[in-house]
Amino acid sequence: MSPYLLLRRLLGFSLVLLLTILPCNVANAVLNVGDEVPNYVRSQITGIDLHGQDLSKSSIAGATARDSNLSDVDLHGTVVTLADLKGSNLNGIDLTDTLSDRVNFQKTDLRNAVLVNMIASGSSFAGAQIEGADFSYAVLDSDDQKNLCEIAEGVNPVTGIETRVSLECSDRGVGYKPAMPGD
Repeated sequence: MSPYLLLRRLLGFSLVLLLTILPCNVANAVLNVGDEVPNYVRSQITGIDLHGQDLSKSSIAGATARDSNLSDVDLHGTVVTLADLKGSNLNGIDLTDTLSDRVNFQKTDLRNAVLVNMIASGSSFAGAQIEGADFSYAVLDSDDQKNLCEIAEGVNPVTGIETRVSLECSDRGVGYKPAMPGD
């Protein structure tokens, strides 16, 4: 076999090998050895439909999931930090006990969502729909809390808590909001 043909075959084989072992950035979750749940860290999952799935204790940190359907998804105990969820359907999502700092929640549907004990400092909720959302003991920036109080209404169908009460809104402005239950 000629050296040219041998080199060509080796390069072709190397390319196939690289394509099979390199991670690709598609809309599928990565389930590594030992993982019990999918991992969407730094994934491009825009437009993905995960409706109703149990993704508790997984991670979507740094993921871009714009215009996605995450309605009725159980994400409690997850790491969502630095994710871009702009325009996504999060209706009925469970984000209890999540680290959701610096997340883009702009123009999301958070109606009937459970966001209890969520840490959402540095996140943006501009244009979000929050009717019936429960923010009890969530850590929010004071400006976000104030702006959310302006549109807060409804009762969460799961927890029975009024959105205004969970945000500790008052008729004369936003008061102190404790970070932990019992404070």
